[in-house]
Amino acid sequence: MDPAEISDPRPSPIAGSWYPGKAEVLRKAIEGFLEQAVAPAFDGQPVGLIVPHAGYIYSGLTAAYAFKTLLGRQFARVIILSPSHQPYRQPLLTTGHDAYSTPLGLVPVDRDALKKLNALISEESGFELAAVRKDQEHSLEIELPFLQTVLPGGFGLIPLMMVDQSASLVRMLSATLVRLIRSFTPEESTLLVASSDLSHFYSERVANRLDGTLAQAVREFNLETFYRHKQQGEMEACGLAPMATVLQTCHLLGADQVTIADYRTSAAVTGDRSNVVGYLSAVISTGKAISHE
Repeated sequence: MDPAEISDPRPSPIAGSWYPGKAEVLRKAIEGFLEQAVAPAFDGQPVGLIVPHAGYIYSGLTAAYAFKTLLGRQFARVIILSPSHQPYRQPLLTTGHDAYSTPLGLVPVDRDALKKLNALISEESGFELAAVRKDQEHSLEIELPFLQTVLPGGFGLIPLMMVDQSASLVRMLSATLVRLIRSFTPEESTLLVASSDLSHFYSERVANRLDGTLAQAVREFNLETFYRHKQQGEMEACGLAPMATVLQTCHLLGADQVTIADYRTSAAVTGDRSNVVGYLSAVISTGKAISHE
């Protein structure tokens, strides 16, 4: 979409709080994170990322480890899957706007691809994507300034917010996303991004155990194992279904390895190890991967 054709951008509810509200300050912050981060080594091509979504002061560096792997690459579109931290009756949401606004500019929504995805979902499940306006969801938007920085050529956005985090929705959505992505020409490369934080408000010792189980489950590409660990209380994540959907979709598209790019807790910033939140970033790729934990 030509930026001149954008008439209805979604206003940002979090610029100036969750991340800097001025373009020059935001760009400098992201470039600083990218400079500090070390991109993990992996073979093949990146198909998807898992990145955290706390305020940049807490999770920006962890996110940068994964986003740095995109430097020098191009993607025609990016599909971001996030949880919904606000209650909605509908199981699956998207935006009703034609772009997202951040201090770095407008990110156009790929309305044609969303229309096609909606038809596939309706055909498969009987329900449709619910388009919401002026939503307050931070977990999807917060990934956009990083993507705007590492993909300066631009991209079309397919934003999806999962209210229902069941395994059945993950299976259905993964299958429809595969059909959607395979309908594009080979030149139209697509990146999948899952937005999720990990365990919340445990001691760092407990958080490391819970988050370590999740990291291992992520590497295994096994949906049943993923949900079994969750049901048994062995791991937790607010974006469990977005992670599972991106992993399942990437696996169906031929990805076979996950590289853990970075893991840390909020204690790295606050110094408080008695009450932490866990943050992980990872790269899902089509080749042998090396873990850097």
